[in-house]
Amino acid sequence: MTEPVVRPAVHGSDYAELSRLVRGAGLLDRRPRYYAIKITVLALLLAVGGAVFALLGDTWFQLLVAVYLAALFGQIGFLGHEAGHQQMFRSRRANDIAGLVHGNLLVGLSYGWWTGKHNRHHAHPNQLGKDPDISIGALAFTPGQAGGKRGPLRAVVRYQAYLFFPLLTLEAVSMHAVSVRAVLGGGVGNRPLRRRWLEGLLLLGHCAGYLTLVALVLSPLRTIAFIAVQQGLFGVYLGCAFAPNHKGMPVLGEQDQLDFLRRQVLTSRNVTGGWPVETLLGGLNYQIEHHLFPSMPRPSLRHCRLLVRTYCAQRGLPYTEAGLATSYAEVLRALHAAPR
Repeated sequence: MTEPVVRPAVHGSDYAELSRLVRGAGLLDRRPRYYAIKITVLALLLAVGGAVFALLGDTWFQLLVAVYLAALFGQIGFLGHEAGHQQMFRSRRANDIAGLVHGNLLVGLSYGWWTGKHNRHHAHPNQLGKDPDISIGALAFTPGQAGGKRGPLRAVVRYQAYLFFPLLTLEAVSMHAVSVRAVLGGGVGNRPLRRRWLEGLLLLGHCAGYLTLVALVLSPLRTIAFIAVQQGLFGVYLGCAFAPNHKGMPVLGEQDQLDFLRRQVLTSRNVTGGWPVETLLGGLNYQIEHHLFPSMPRPSLRHCRLLVRTYCAQRGLPYTEAGLATSYAEVLRALHAAPR
């Protein structure tokens, strides 16, 4: 692909100009066939995992199935994320159905809670007081946040760079708990949860099916071990997919004012590595493009990257990319520096 020709634009219309280029290239067109295939493949892989689990019976080898299902739950979760951004299909109804099935029913996370929280993150990435993803009780991303911690959390934050990956083993459990609270409470904060009863029934169906299947096949001790490994690694996978995107990038103050293009680009990091990393991270390695165009289908993001990178270079706007290992190193450095 040759580098696109980008015409100069005045500062105030930079994003509008970029949007015209992207739309003109057809990169915002829906890709329903891609997602139909993706959904089918993941459904087959889930069926295979269930069949292997049933056939193996009560054995410690089931922990290998737990690892497999943790990775598969992560991939299913990525589809729920894309449905929430209306990336998958042309109609909102079809996307919402896909999100409820992949989120609530298959992995046990509230689709409504997630989309509400995640949309707030997209509107104000890495901005204090506005981005829920940097308002985490167990972590601090600025000296001010670190200074505000009390009791055991102060000790956790002091060593958060060392505790980050171990803490991720609790991420899935935390998200399940918040999902249940959102359904029981009718929402999060002052934001009501749409389809509250449907979401609750789907979450209940997931929990009942998951726990019943595991308990029927495994002994009590192996049941506990299986759930701990599967849910722990599921949380690690989700955390490792989302952490490289913004952690270690500039944190904006509550009063900082940037135009949309600069707010999204300056606070986001892409992860290089081609299609293996794209598959591993569910397309979130193209974080800059995803934040600029949240409804862009996953397979279009790689094509958008060159256009956006060229556009940023011609305007002197930093465009950050790093390898996967380097990205995690930047995350840990930032976490180590924040409390100091």
